[in-house]
Amino acid sequence: MHTFQLVRDDDVTGVSGTGVVADGVVFDDDVTVIRWRGQDRSTAVWSDILAAQRVHGHDGRTRFVFEDGMELA
Repeated sequence: MHTFQLVRDDDVTGVSGTGVVADGVVFDDDVTVIRWRGQDRSTAVWSDILAAQRVHGHDGRTRFVFEDGMELA
């Protein structure tokens, strides 16, 4: 299991702001859960981390920072 934070450098949508905007976990079977911070909190479940990155990475404007140093491909 790997935990991470989503760090948004540039908020292209104007919704979530910048800085640490969400917390997440990648389970051993690759299922990924993201819990959004802020006023309108929500939780999303993804089949894997790459699916979440495709939607929320915003071409590198949002970084997935893992506590254990794991890096995305």
